[in-house]
Amino acid sequence: QVQLVESGGGLVQPGGSLRLSCAASGFTFNRYTMRWYRQPPGKERELVAGISSADSSTNYADAVKGRFTISRDNVKNTVYLQMNSLKPEDTAVYYCNARSIFNEYWGQGTQVTVSS
Repeated sequence: QVQLVESGGGLVQPGGSLRLSCAASGFTFNRYTMRWYRQPPGKERELVAGISSADSSTNYADAVKGRFTISRDNVKNTVYLQMNSLKPEDTAVYYCNARSIFNEYWGQGTQVTVSS
């Protein structure tokens, strides 16, 4: 059974940091591009960051460049999102996504709230 399980969300002050984790199982993790999406309250889901399967190249949304870092551990089958200098507008449900040419999987999401 395919599973993507996010963890690490919570409440943080503006300027603070969080690290999200997504534990993957049930598929060949190292052959999938991994992505983080987020959905702020009342808004559309948006791509935050991605990391490739082949060479671990990364890409980021303009809104998070310089603040967030995506990484993957192909031994632990886990993808991470290190979030620094958090802003209230980063508040959202964050979703883990795995994608190959033929398949796509989603996690259930983890809540991140940035508030003073």
